[in-house]
Amino acid sequence: MKKFYVTTPIFYPNDIPHVGHAYTAIAADILARWHRLKGEDVFFLTGTDEHGKKIESAAKKQGKKPKEFVDELVKKYKDDWKKLNVDYDRFIRTTDKDHEKVVREILQKCYDKKDIYLGKYEGFYCTPCEQYYTEKDLVDGFCPVHKIKAEKLKEKSYFFKLSKYRKKLLALYKKGFILPKSREMEIINRVRGGLQDLSISRTSFDWGIKLPFDEKHIAYVWFDALTNYYSATREKGKEKFWPADLHLMGKEILWFHSAIWPAILLSAGIKPPKNVFAHGWLTIEGEKISKTTGNVINVDELVSLAGLDSARYFLMRSVPFGEDGDFSRTALVDRHNNELADKLGNLVSRVSALAEKYGIEKTQNDLMKKFKEKEIENHFENYELDKVLNEIFAFVDICNEYVQEKKPWETHDKKVLFELVEAIRKISFYLSPFIPQTSEKINKIFETNKIKKAEVLFKKI
Repeated sequence: MKKFYVTTPIFYPNDIPHVGHAYTAIAADILARWHRLKGEDVFFLTGTDEHGKKIESAAKKQGKKPKEFVDELVKKYKDDWKKLNVDYDRFIRTTDKDHEKVVREILQKCYDKKDIYLGKYEGFYCTPCEQYYTEKDLVDGFCPVHKIKAEKLKEKSYFFKLSKYRKKLLALYKKGFILPKSREMEIINRVRGGLQDLSISRTSFDWGIKLPFDEKHIAYVWFDALTNYYSATREKGKEKFWPADLHLMGKEILWFHSAIWPAILLSAGIKPPKNVFAHGWLTIEGEKISKTTGNVINVDELVSLAGLDSARYFLMRSVPFGEDGDFSRTALVDRHNNELADKLGNLVSRVSALAEKYGIEKTQNDLMKKFKEKEIENHFENYELDKVLNEIFAFVDICNEYVQEKKPWETHDKKVLFELVEAIRKISFYLSPFIPQTSEKINKIFETNKIKKAEVLFKKI
């Protein structure tokens, strides 16, 4: 049986999830559901990245131990993924014992290969980024992302020989490793320009995994975090899923996934994943998502605006997948009313009512010839989720026009109603990864030939 292994990044639980986190989790869930529909053996991994100075500091502020602090937030992530109908196979935590064991194993493998050495780190560090910066990367001494003053560090550190893997990384990129294509050149140029070895340990805090060859040092949070994708497949019965088919993430962490992670794996003698896909950033009402300014939509608000399936639908429909986009409450309600209620809901309501009244009679289905099944499947395979929905809703329009043109309420034509019922069944099948609850309702109405009029699927707002 063909397998498909998809991952979200593991999220940093220093606050509750918001629409940006939800966007990635829903996209991964849609892809997992699509591959399950195809009868494949699917493994969908999500989770939380719980070590590092940032968590230690946030816990301290609240007077809590780091583990106690993350336990509370992890519960919120799990609850929110349930509310969004994100059907993962494992929720991994970097504090899981099996994960910590694998991180230490990989560190030891890289060390034994002489790819890790002790040196001195002197430079700038941004704790919210958990990232080192050179002076030229900073803007007047400030982190380019968080706009806070970078901390000058000077300490002994172990380094990973990232520079050694330049050629191997460039060879990997030639195989189409980085998706979408538009993000490829930025990484290729950066690697071509030369790689510096990576500082992978700290001694200035305790909350993390100790290096197996020097327990005075804590593993750099990215070395620890990235390993989750592999450590989850070391669980009994999951070994067959490695290498991952797709790592899904926001574009801000593409560098770690496309350069640092494959280099670590190559050093440890492990196959790299097949693809990494970096989607764009969401803004809210044209403004950057920001907890400081309060420009945040959490999961409860997202779902309350127009319902769960409308939220899932809107996030995938409104932005070409891979590009930046804007989340607007008004636009969500407009799509709910005009596309889900007026187009899909109306089609299901009219056809089910007419089929209940006049029945259906099997015939050759000419209407289905207009359904672009192959194109839809190709869009799924190319991770063009917005294009999948464009094609499906173009066909919903065709079906609504067909009802108007054939007027089955006047002709009582059972064959026309059969064609429409078959079309709705097909629409529901391909929409089910996006709007699973609604698709289930549609399936219950149309799974029999004795069709009953559907209840309203989407109440207008």
